[in-house]
Amino acid sequence: MFPEPGTPGPPAPDTPPDSSRIHYRAVPPWALATIVLVSGFVVFSCCFCLLRKRCGRRTGKKSQAQAQVHLQEVKELGLSYIDKVQPEVEELEPAPSGPGQQGTEKPELGRLQYSLDYDFQSGQLLVGILQAEGLAALDLGGSSDPYVRVYLLPDKLRWHETKVHRQTLNPHFRENFAFKVPYVELGGRVLVMAVYDFDRFSRNDTIGEVRVPMSSVDLGRPVLAWRELQVASREEQEKLGDICFSLRYVPTAGKLTVIVLEAKNLKKMDLGGLSDPYVKVHLLQGGKKMRKKKTTIKKNTLNPYYNEAFSFEVPWDQVQKVQVELTVLDYDKLGKNEAIGRVAVGAAAGGAGLRHWADMLANPRRPIALWHSLRPPDRDRDRARPPAP
Repeated sequence: MFPEPGTPGPPAPDTPPDSSRIHYRAVPPWALATIVLVSGFVVFSCCFCLLRKRCGRRTGKKSQAQAQVHLQEVKELGLSYIDKVQPEVEELEPAPSGPGQQGTEKPELGRLQYSLDYDFQSGQLLVGILQAEGLAALDLGGSSDPYVRVYLLPDKLRWHETKVHRQTLNPHFRENFAFKVPYVELGGRVLVMAVYDFDRFSRNDTIGEVRVPMSSVDLGRPVLAWRELQVASREEQEKLGDICFSLRYVPTAGKLTVIVLEAKNLKKMDLGGLSDPYVKVHLLQGGKKMRKKKTTIKKNTLNPYYNEAFSFEVPWDQVQKVQVELTVLDYDKLGKNEAIGRVAVGAAAGGAGLRHWADMLANPRRPIALWHSLRPPDRDRDRARPPAP
């Protein structure tokens, strides 16, 4: 069976295919655009990652350098504060006087005018605080904010206070107070009129005092007198207790940490001779309370142990403008919580408060612990409500 002549047979195996029979499929334009965009995105991502990594290294080095600058500035600030710390009045010991040594001159503290009378019908001693003049200036501006506290020894728990008179060394009080005490017991009492300089951010400093033994006063008629202020007796200062806490400041993070550690020998506030103390920690700026923290309540103790930490955000450029105030209060479930005493630390504080702050700044990132003696609280400020359960 052979094909007829003139009929083409099957192609040889080695014969290449006819090119006219091959069909090429055209690539659409959108596919080409997609390929170009994807390739460009990959190249851009690689370049961006390399650039970002390089810039990150530079930024990291720059931020580390700035952090070191801030750290050094805070250290220098703390050292400058340390140079400015002055001892508090009660820390000063009188200079010994002996042969060949001249005694120190008596400080000029000012004088106080007062009046005394006794009402035999009501059994009351009437004390009038009239005015003062030439008071010592305890504020940096060369003035004082004086007020007078009046009490009868040996009972210091019952006392009266005049209003605070701002920025004056010659205040006119004109206020009267009454103490109910039998006339037969009056001879064994001592009237104390202590003049203080009010300080909103720190403790109130004593300018001076006048002591009048009632046994030396003839109350058969009203008494009107001027007396020179004397240096307040250190022994008569009421012992409120001590508190230990640490301060730690990290300038790179702008973080201030206060750790309330413990307190000891607190004043007895309850009838049973104990207290239920807790501590309030306030962050103040410009006299305004910005943040508030408080510890747990320790029942029936005068020597509580807390070891509780509280943190505040304080940028390093604001560290000179803030102050930390710690107030120890006695918790009362039924009535008001009474303040036992308080402590203030900061650039505007004095004595131990400024010293502690300066040590903290001079040693950034390290906790600095120190014991502080509690100061008498301001009654109007520190009367507190019961803490939330």
